Amino acid sequence: MSTIKQDIKVISLFSGAGGMDLGFKKAGCTIVWANDFFKEAVDTYRNNIGNHIILGDITKISSSDIPNSPDIIIGGFPCQGFSVANNKRSMEDTRNFLYREMLRIIKDKNPKYFVAENVKGILSIENGKIFEMIKSDFENLGYKVDFNILNSAEYGIPQLRERVFIIGNRLGLKNPFPKKTHYIDKPQNNLLPAITTKQAIGYLSNIRLSNNPITLENGEVVYNHIASTNVSDTFWGRKYEVNQHDICDYLKYWRDKSGWTTKRVDEHFGYKYTAGHWFRKDNNSGSIPKPNDWWELKKIFNFDDKYDLQVTTLIEKPIKFDQSLRITNWDRPSDTITATSPEIHVSKMRRLSVRECAIIQTFPKDFIFTGSLNRMYTQVGNAVPVELAKLIAEGIVKQLRGI
Repeated sequence: MSTIKQDIKVISLFSGAGGMDLGFKKAGCTIVWANDFFKEAVDTYRNNIGNHIILGDITKISSSDIPNSPDIIIGGFPCQGFSVANNKRSMEDTRNFLYREMLRIIKDKNPKYFVAENVKGILSIENGKIFEMIKSDFENLGYKVDFNILNSAEYGIPQLRERVFIIGNRLGLKNPFPKKTHYIDKPQNNLLPAITTKQAIGYLSNIRLSNNPITLENGEVVYNHIASTNVSDTFWGRKYEVNQHDICDYLKYWRDKSGWTTKRVDEHFGYKYTAGHWFRKDNNSGSIPKPNDWWELKKIFNFDDKYDLQVTTLIEKPIKFDQSLRITNWDRPSDTITATSPEIHVSKMRRLSVRECAIIQTFPKDFIFTGSLNRMYTQVGNAVPVELAKLIAEGIVKQLRGI
């Protein structure tokens, strides 16, 4: 077998914000072409990884528009139709057949390797018929195909995330899967304990949320440390009833007296349009500042103590179990970071921030996401953990280079 000494070229499909791509890039590969139709994810990818990503529907992109002779094709084809969380999943779901676009491009471009990622529910749909069909289709192209369910926590990622990775090669080699490096529950010889959520993101717990970059005392700059505060009063709620209209009038009075503008308040807090709701009571669209924000407003407006007790006294109320109201694990790896609303921070005052989710997904700390808060959460949750992708890539690179 001839070995590759030059750049290992990769084509990426269903790239999203680029978690898998970044892992392969860190392993020494060159991403020559990528594609997704999620605009905000493409914007994020371009800003952080490169301009080689094309925004568009893969079903409408001709193979002739994609570079020839890639060494590897990678992709996490859409998995909504496959997910075990989707009770209606079946062979009728058209999203289940987007893998055929990956199949088409692999057939036309004939890479030495391909890597596909999906939820583990793909293995059980229609009693395994879907997966057998997928595996057979790849094998019929001349590839040796193997798959494994990898739990990210067993590979040094602070997250309990099980995903199916499918690797195929046409070189007649054993498909390389990374070896476990960490144990989750029971200690095992030569393995390290899994990294906990606290170890990964604990240092951000007392850092105030901001839409602007935050510079820590050690010089580290924190980006995207913004989060949903919609945790419901089933966790922390105000002890006393507070009339939002009264608070609004009160804050407007002290804002005007202090000479601050709403725009300046937003800029001070690093928010985007949030402060406006503190000074608005029409159509019940106003809101009352969270305690931390209230104390900060008190510093800049220098208002009296009239409402301090009512606004800032919170009590913990009974927690009713609901998946959307789960509190994140602190002393073990995080539960799976999803593409929807993340878990509630252990403080119970907010959900995990975009940055905290990104750290758990092992994105670099200077990787900056773009778009609305929900769009950023989706980009992070849909990604393959960067460091797990790197481990997978390293095994393939080693074989391709004949090391």
